[in-house]
Amino acid sequence: MQNYIKILICANFFVPLRRILDYKRYDREDLQEALRVLRSGGIIVYPTDTVWGIGCDATNAEAVKKIYALKQREDSKSMLVLLDSPAKLNYYIGDIPDAAWALLEATNDGNDANDANDANDANDANDGMMKPLTIIYPNARNLAPNLIAEDGSIGIRITGEPFSKALCEQLRHPIVSTSANISGHPTAHFFHEIEQAVLDGANYVCRFRRDDDCPHEPSSIIKINADGTFQIIRP
Repeated sequence: MQNYIKILICANFFVPLRRILDYKRYDREDLQEALRVLRSGGIIVYPTDTVWGIGCDATNAEAVKKIYALKQREDSKSMLVLLDSPAKLNYYIGDIPDAAWALLEATNDGNDANDANDANDANDANDGMMKPLTIIYPNARNLAPNLIAEDGSIGIRITGEPFSKALCEQLRHPIVSTSANISGHPTAHFFHEIEQAVLDGANYVCRFRRDDDCPHEPSSIIKINADGTFQIIRP
């Protein structure tokens, strides 16, 4: 597994993140309203560990369909999901290659040191972490069928950002995370850049981090095959 990590480092894959912000504590009413909408099959616009996202319960196919419609995107183009802990990966992936565990460890996605249980302790949420990493795994299961790619794969990222992490923890399901823009339009790096059509099309728009002026970029993406080989999709 060390060879995988060395190759990726040499390819300049790992890019250090600056600390996101010294956030105020998020409003628990904001969180609870987002959870109410997710549980009822609705869609939300919410902050993530990368750019603002559109989300829903990743096990609800009807809710996933609503996101495809809002983004005006073909459902043949799968979307990624967020999880709050690598311990939950086995339920959604049939057989996780060793290379994936090595990558998770190397990027600190599998490290609980930053924010183990206190979702309100945002000060250290991303200190010392590397660029967020989405891994595309083979053999996806227990997710909405219209989320899974034709080859049976799914992109999953372990989030350490406090709000999205708390959503996943309390929903007890993965959450869809696709950029908050119409398909083919520019990605919204800040809340004020989100198109009005996206905001109007969501059942709830979260309040947390709307004034965040720290630059964010989409995650890196690596696809891991069942045999442990991989492709860098986005550095």
